[in-house]
Amino acid sequence: MRLSLSVLLVTLALYCYEANAAVVCPALATDMSGFLLQDKIIYEKTLEKYKAPPEVIEAKMQVKACTDQMSLMSRGLIAKILGKLLIKCLATLEI
Repeated sequence: MRLSLSVLLVTLALYCYEANAAVVCPALATDMSGFLLQDKIIYEKTLEKYKAPPEVIEAKMQVKACTDQMSLMSRGLIAKILGKLLIKCLATLEI
C-alpha cells in the first residue's frame, strides 16, 4: 500500500515538471483520480487510450488491486492531496 502511494506521488511530480505541466497535469489528474476511485473494469477500459502493451496494463491493474483494498475514505483523501499538488503544479506556470 505504501509503495503505490509513493509511485503515485513520484509520477505526479515527474509529469508536473514545468515544461510539461500545462499539457500533462490535467490528463494526469484524470488518470490518477480514475486509478483511485473508478471500478477496475472501467479503469482498465480507460487505459486502452494509451495503447500500452498488455503486460504494462496488467502491471498497473495489479497495483490498482492493492489500492482498491484501501477504504474509499483513504483513497478519497489521497485524491484530495493529489488535487492540491495539481493546483501547485499549475500555479508554477503562472510565475
